[in-house]
Amino acid sequence: MGNKHTIGELRQMQSLPLQAKIQMTRLRIRAWVEEFGEDGVYISFSGGKDSTVLLDIVRKDYPNIEAVFVNTGLEYPSVRQFALSKENVVELRPTMNFRDVIIKYGYPIISKEVSQVVQEARIGLKRGDGSYQFRIDRILRKGHYAPLEDGTKSQFDVSAYKFLLDAPFNISDRCCKVMKKNPARNYEKKTKRKIILGTMAEESRLRRQRWIKYGCNAWDDKKQQSSNPMSFWTENDVLTYIHTYIQP
Repeated sequence: MGNKHTIGELRQMQSLPLQAKIQMTRLRIRAWVEEFGEDGVYISFSGGKDSTVLLDIVRKDYPNIEAVFVNTGLEYPSVRQFALSKENVVELRPTMNFRDVIIKYGYPIISKEVSQVVQEARIGLKRGDGSYQFRIDRILRKGHYAPLEDGTKSQFDVSAYKFLLDAPFNISDRCCKVMKKNPARNYEKKTKRKIILGTMAEESRLRRQRWIKYGCNAWDDKKQQSSNPMSFWTENDVLTYIHTYIQP
C-alpha cells in the first residue's frame, strides 16, 4: 500500500484556520462512527490537554461514546481526578507497576524510539552475529545511516545517544506498551471497539510518517485500526480551542 499523503499536504493542513480544522476533525470522527457505530468506538482519554479537546469535540456530536482512562499510577493526582470526573469514563489499570517494569525491562530514556534503538543495538553488539545491525548502524552512523558527503546527517540519526550503549543500567521502550498500550488493547479485544486518539503529527517523526501513510483514519493498518482526527492540528490550535471553547 502506498502513502496516502505527502509532507506538503500535512503542512498545508496545519496552516488552516482553527475553525476549518474543527470541521475537518468532526468529519473524520463522523466517518469513523458511521463505520463502526457509536458502541463500536471509544475515546482514548488521558486527562491531558489534547485528549480533553478530543473528548469535547467528539461528545458535542456523540455524547454517549465511552472514554477510556488508563491509570498507570504515574499521573498527577489532579490529572487523574479530572479524567475520572468526566461522565462515562472507564478506568483501566496495567498488570505491572512502574517499578516492576523497570526492573524487568529497563528504563525508558529520551523517547520510545531512542530507547528501542539503544536496547536492540546493545543486544546486537553483545551477540556479535549481525542481528539488529540496522539499529547498530543507526546509532553508530554507519551504512545507510552514514552522513552524506557534504556532512548532512540522516533524518534517522540518533548518534547523539551513542553514550547510552555503555550505560550501567538496562534501557527499554517496553514501559509504554506494558503500562498504557496493553490495557487498551485488552479492552479493545474484550469490547471489539476501535480507538479514537488525540495525537498530532507534529509531535514526532513516527506520528508524521503514520499520517503520511494512513491519513487520519487508519482503516488499513493491520496492527491497529485507529482514528487520529486531530493529526493535522498544532499545539497552538489545542491551546486556542481550550481557551475559546472549554475554559469558563
